[in-house]
Amino acid sequence: MVYTRDTLIGEVLDSDMSLAEYFLDMGMHCLGCPASRGESIEEACEVHGVDCEELLEKLNAYQQKEA
Repeated sequence: MVYTRDTLIGEVLDSDMSLAEYFLDMGMHCLGCPASRGESIEEACEVHGVDCEELLEKLNAYQQKEA
């Protein structure tokens, strides 16, 4: 799976729960909340003041390493 700005947080966590650490590191501590699982990566980054491209690079690099 390749993560994009439009990928939902829920999709990321459903594909690999260990990726939760990247969201927790950016201050997103409400990962179990239904609303947060429905947010896109881009929306979450905007709310938490995180560079979306940087987070996507980390998520995709981790995913490639695990594949």
